[in-house]
Amino acid sequence: MARHNLGTVVSFEVTRTLKKKQFWLTTLLVPVVIGIVIALIVLSNTSTESKVDSQKDATLRFTYSDASGYIDPAIATAFGGTLAADPDQAIADVKSGASAAYFSYPAEPTKEATTVYGADVGIFDNGKYSSVATQLMVASAQAKIGDQTLTGLARGSFQVDAITYKDGAVSGGILGAVAPLLFLLIFYVVIVMLGNQMLTSTLEEKENRVTEMILTTLNPTTLIMGKIISLFIIGIVQMLVFILPVLVGYLFFRTSLSLPDVDLSQLIVNPGQMVVGALLLIGGFTLFMGTLVAAGAIMPTAKEASQVFGIVMALVFVPLYAVSLVVSDPHALIVQLFTFFPYSAPVTAMLRNGLGSLSPWSPASSSRNSSCSAESCSGSRCSCSATARSNTPSGSRCVPCSRARGGERGSRSVRRETWRRAFMSCSGTFRRPVKNDF
Repeated sequence: MARHNLGTVVSFEVTRTLKKKQFWLTTLLVPVVIGIVIALIVLSNTSTESKVDSQKDATLRFTYSDASGYIDPAIATAFGGTLAADPDQAIADVKSGASAAYFSYPAEPTKEATTVYGADVGIFDNGKYSSVATQLMVASAQAKIGDQTLTGLARGSFQVDAITYKDGAVSGGILGAVAPLLFLLIFYVVIVMLGNQMLTSTLEEKENRVTEMILTTLNPTTLIMGKIISLFIIGIVQMLVFILPVLVGYLFFRTSLSLPDVDLSQLIVNPGQMVVGALLLIGGFTLFMGTLVAAGAIMPTAKEASQVFGIVMALVFVPLYAVSLVVSDPHALIVQLFTFFPYSAPVTAMLRNGLGSLSPWSPASSSRNSSCSAESCSGSRCSCSATARSNTPSGSRCVPCSRARGGERGSRSVRRETWRRAFMSCSGTFRRPVKNDF
């Protein structure tokens, strides 16, 4: 009967939510908005780069003075420049509009700033003055060096391809972190979109005085479990809606997904990281969902429950303030605390998983000295500092020191001497006394 009621609650909640147009509108709106934002960023970056390139190649009529002696007059003339006889008059010409710009190169350009005077033509277009002044100095320096290759090397204009290895295989670098970090993005989107519904899933019936009638036919535990399972199913549906466009783009349009400075066609997917990321996503979602549903069941009104919602949301976003520390020093104390504290663990662990600093065997490695197998006992000593060797009829085996400290039969002085000899003979390791020791 309880199972039947649980299935009824789950099916009712899921069906009621999935039939709402508002649910699908908000769910489908998120991928659309993300796509629009990405398109705007790409379009803006492309437009800005083309504008900067056009400014570099812009022809500008200007006057200049050169106290350094590095400016080549022929190159300056080709750029549209004229040597100014009087710097003060050149500045006055710019103010009156008779001249478009005036460049004043100091005696030591590497130590002193080059001053540029120009007519105001807009915040962005004003950058052409600095661009032309910089290009003129660079071209003059290249002419003095006389070797284009040396000039490019001096400016750092050469490519470096970094290949890193992890566990004997080529690591993905930043492209290897893109796929696992998608789980973190999905986690935030689902929590933000479903958080309020999680909190009010039980409050709605309580405020409408419907809970009393429902509980006449349902067990309270069954009702809460049904709410949690239904919200979990709805969350999975939203996750699939968010992931589906990414999978379609990766599988069918992988070669054409080349954004500026990031070639997504070379995206590296580590199956182990993806599995761990998915488990962290499901576990973190379940934790916060259960917390919010429980808070909604305890609080009498939505106004009081909203305070709990604010605290939970703060716990979700606090680890983001330690992102730089997670990247630079993932083994720092604060990072470890965030990793093992339940309400900051999902975000921190997903960050570390994406960056490759989360090891599933770290807890086992840290407790290696506190466990010992039968194979680690050899001869008359135990290789594990937290265990003691015991000779029993069944053979040699290691037992925890806590068990070795248990009371043995015999007088107090005999036990004390036995423990002293066991301690000294095992080089700092307790050995469980046996019958022959008494």
